[in-house]
Amino acid sequence: MDQDYESRLLRQINIHNANASPVKSPGALRALSPASSPLSSPSKHGDRFIPSRAGANWSVNFHRINEIEKSHNQNRKTKDGTADSNKADGLAYSALLKNELLGAGIDKVQDPQSEDRRLQPSTPTRRSLFKYSLSTKRFLEEDGNAVSPYSLSPVSSNSQKLLRSPRKPMRKISKIPFKVLDAPELQDDFYLNLVDWSSLNVLSVGLGTCVYLWSACTSQVTRLCDLSVEGDSVTSVGWSERGNLVAVGTHKGYVQIWDSAAGKKLSALEGHTARVGALAWNADQLSSGSRDRVILQRDIRAPPLQSERRLQGHRQEVCGLKWSTDHQLLASGGNDNKLLVWNHSSVLPMQQYTEHLAAVKAIAWSPHQHGLLASGGGTADRCIRFWNTLTGQPLYCTDTGSQVCNLAWSKHTNELVSTHGYSQNQILVWKYPSLTQAMSPDGEAIVTGAGDETLRFWNVFSKMRSTKESVSVLNLFTRIR
Repeated sequence: MDQDYESRLLRQINIHNANASPVKSPGALRALSPASSPLSSPSKHGDRFIPSRAGANWSVNFHRINEIEKSHNQNRKTKDGTADSNKADGLAYSALLKNELLGAGIDKVQDPQSEDRRLQPSTPTRRSLFKYSLSTKRFLEEDGNAVSPYSLSPVSSNSQKLLRSPRKPMRKISKIPFKVLDAPELQDDFYLNLVDWSSLNVLSVGLGTCVYLWSACTSQVTRLCDLSVEGDSVTSVGWSERGNLVAVGTHKGYVQIWDSAAGKKLSALEGHTARVGALAWNADQLSSGSRDRVILQRDIRAPPLQSERRLQGHRQEVCGLKWSTDHQLLASGGNDNKLLVWNHSSVLPMQQYTEHLAAVKAIAWSPHQHGLLASGGGTADRCIRFWNTLTGQPLYCTDTGSQVCNLAWSKHTNELVSTHGYSQNQILVWKYPSLTQAMSPDGEAIVTGAGDETLRFWNVFSKMRSTKESVSVLNLFTRIR
């Protein structure tokens, strides 16, 4: 036998025996102890990459290679919200079996709704069957997998920790609305904003030539106005922040201000030459966007001509308007595929984003991160994009697969809801900034208007809320169309 080959073979046998048993081999093999072995030194390695079998724990590692692949496949299958509480129970039971049969050392089960649903062991998990360096940690009976002789439990200490670990409740999503209201003559037009919910829990809906109010507390329906006598129709509605005034945009280009409690029209603002499809309040200031490509900003307390500001930056119809949560910036979207950001001191846009490939109607400012703006594109674009308006830089983009009609942030969690039209007509909830679809939304309601002339109410966001807020489940903060 070749002398060099024999030397290498003896070295490997010695290493294997040294790791398998604390008893040293007699004779010539005793001279090659692990301390003096070239392979045990971090600066010296053998000339052949022979995997070390010491502490390999192949039964566990081999099982987890398949498990990781199955987990990724399952994640892709359950992103539509079809998972239920049985999934969490199955994960806990699977972890318990791995501990008792394979000695996996798992002491907690990760939330199945998180992005990575793999079981988390208390010891480092090997991703491959083989390793080419000696383990510095020996797999001894005292690693937490053994059952103490003084324990009253038949399972190991890690399994006991797993069973005692708190379980997060599964969030449920209902695929059917909890309430449906008939809305005859509700126009099926992407560019109009005909539904809005006030801070006083009253829903305003534009149906043909009329505006109706529906109280979420009493379910009472009242007709606020009828524009048929003027030969006009409703193209947008928008509540003031205090919820006592409602603005009504019309097809002829007027903006009417109504006192909802008294049912009285306070004023009719002129200035637009085409339909007004977008409205946005900022305290006592009202911004209106029109098909005439102009944004008018007026203070309803002052004479119209004295307080009017004309913002001209879009080349086609203005279909989206939204003020930032700090009332300093106005975002506007248009049928020219542009998203513009305006401030109080200039009649020219301070920022202009042109990445969208279709009309930008869906706009939402984040209440959690200053300067974070989300926007959604129409049928030819289908993307939700996020912007840092403090630096003017784009952040993230995700393709939703269908026309984005509206966006709204949750007040309590860093999640975003999007409503869609052609072609999938879905409602999606996104976790930010991972942009993964949230598993099972539950809690606060939104309302959507559909082409079948109905209003549908959905449970969407978490029920967590401030103690200062109303406890009504229908206390909305958003505008969804």
